[in-house]
Amino acid sequence: MIKTAAAVSGTASCDRATEASVLITARDVEAAAAQITPHVLRTPTVTSPGLTELLGAPVTTKLELLQRTGSFKSRGATAKLLSLSDEERAAGVVAVSGGNHGIATAVMAGALGIDATVVMPRTAPRRAVETAEAAGAHVVLADTMDGAFALVDELRTKGLTLVHPFDDPVVIAAQGTVGLELAEDAGELTDIVVSIGGGGLISGVATALKARRPDIRIWGVETEGAQAMTAALAAGAPVPVRLTSIVTTLSAPSASPLTYEHVSTLVTDVLTVTDAEAVQGTLDLAEHAKLWTEPAAGCVLPAARQVLNRIGKDAKLGLIICGGNATTTDVHSWADQFGLT
Repeated sequence: MIKTAAAVSGTASCDRATEASVLITARDVEAAAAQITPHVLRTPTVTSPGLTELLGAPVTTKLELLQRTGSFKSRGATAKLLSLSDEERAAGVVAVSGGNHGIATAVMAGALGIDATVVMPRTAPRRAVETAEAAGAHVVLADTMDGAFALVDELRTKGLTLVHPFDDPVVIAAQGTVGLELAEDAGELTDIVVSIGGGGLISGVATALKARRPDIRIWGVETEGAQAMTAALAAGAPVPVRLTSIVTTLSAPSASPLTYEHVSTLVTDVLTVTDAEAVQGTLDLAEHAKLWTEPAAGCVLPAARQVLNRIGKDAKLGLIICGGNATTTDVHSWADQFGLT
């Protein structure tokens, strides 16, 4: 089990967070909900007979793949954009993303009349690039995710405001509205499984759920080759990681002091699955839950099996299905790559 951690200090790309990060509160999440409600969807929270049969334990799903722009990222992007001053709105914003955050920032900025630049690695899904461009954003491609973060630092010197994918309390509080809705809409749950990229979603969700249901266990999941939070927990602070996972939407080059503190304080454990398991999870969600997801969401299914192996079949699972921005071509290609077809 992960122990509660004291405040940590450090710096990271894009001037992330303060040196002594302060956890957001349930009130922050509730305030974010009031702010973004006119702009985002309250996504369905539904029990899944198919997944319940597959896993052998009751399963409830939170369907963020049905959110505007196809993932939970619209919540945080909207909150940040709404927080800008008139001067910041006029100057425009910049976002760095492996896919979904870029889509969300581009679409929501377009809806609010704000110019947006989105920096993505060349490995980002082509659909993400095309969707961001179609929304009116200027898309810049970098050779690597590390390079994308570095390029954002350069663009910020030109006066653009950063819409960070995870290292911002405004963004984290808004992502936490996923957990707030789950707490209000779901029946009894003992364990929640949440994907981790940089850690913004799980930080907000854990804050909201622990306030409403203190005994609930929160489990994070990363893919091998995108283990920023696992590395941070092992080191006692965020550290750079080498990114090799195909799951670009979870591929943060490091956690941040802010997300590290939330996870080390509120999360039961962070689990790891392989890329192949994440893709198989995507296929299983399509077959057994009738949900077309991406591997960033598919990874919660093999992680749920790990939770059941540790907790037992008496667990009542909540799975956050974080996004569905993968094409059939993408998934078939990955399935062929791992011999899953």
